Amino acid sequence: MPKPYPIPEGITPLAETETRQLLCDIIADAKSLAERGILVFDLDSTLLDNRPRQALIVREYGETHGVPELAANQADHWEGWDLRIAMRNAGLNEEAIEQHFAPCREFWRERFFTSEYCVHDIPIPGAPEYVRAGVTAGAKVFYVTGRWEAMRPGTLESFAEPEFPLPDGDRVRLVMKPTLDEHDDVFKDRTYHALREAGAVVAAFDNEPTHINGYREAFPNARSVHLATDHSLRGIKVRNDIASIRDFAPWSKSCSKVPG
Repeated sequence: MPKPYPIPEGITPLAETETRQLLCDIIADAKSLAERGILVFDLDSTLLDNRPRQALIVREYGETHGVPELAANQADHWEGWDLRIAMRNAGLNEEAIEQHFAPCREFWRERFFTSEYCVHDIPIPGAPEYVRAGVTAGAKVFYVTGRWEAMRPGTLESFAEPEFPLPDGDRVRLVMKPTLDEHDDVFKDRTYHALREAGAVVAAFDNEPTHINGYREAFPNARSVHLATDHSLRGIKVRNDIASIRDFAPWSKSCSKVPG
């Protein structure tokens, strides 16, 4: 298992007890709304850790191009989405980084957005159990992801072993971009109408500041929860009225035992 994500600069996640209380409160809210309630989850860096996928691709590049440092790349070398940092953490010097950055980036792009490689993702701690709890509470679950439709088979395969609730076309839905080229921001904005039509959003979880801020504005009566994992480094800050958590591990089925 990789080490926990480094906490992004400027973010202070809730303490463990506060995280547990927030997550338990959301399950309680979902239960009160039953079938009208909706829980919205992003996938990458929210429910799924894709650092093993990233590291595998860089290792394959290193093996193909005879770069031993990159051939030994590990998930822990990734601190956000900056390939240069991952290369540096793997032991590559600055001259070699500049030499290999562009071709490695292209090698990465050709593989990262595919079903074949996304099967290597692993769950964020506590995520499968928490999503299952939402379904048990009676809520609908919408996985709203910037992944495109060609990645659906691999995404479903990555859901199976950790036992995420699988899409059934009704209570659990996987909403994906129709094309790779559509910008994630535009796609997420387009989903708001469908969410409103489906019921009442109880909570939305996302690691990307732009997207979690968007949920907060679109659904002011819902809880917006930021995952303090990584993001696209665009310099956008999470709103002050949005809580950040490191993962779902503090959640417990014994929510009644949490001080409130």
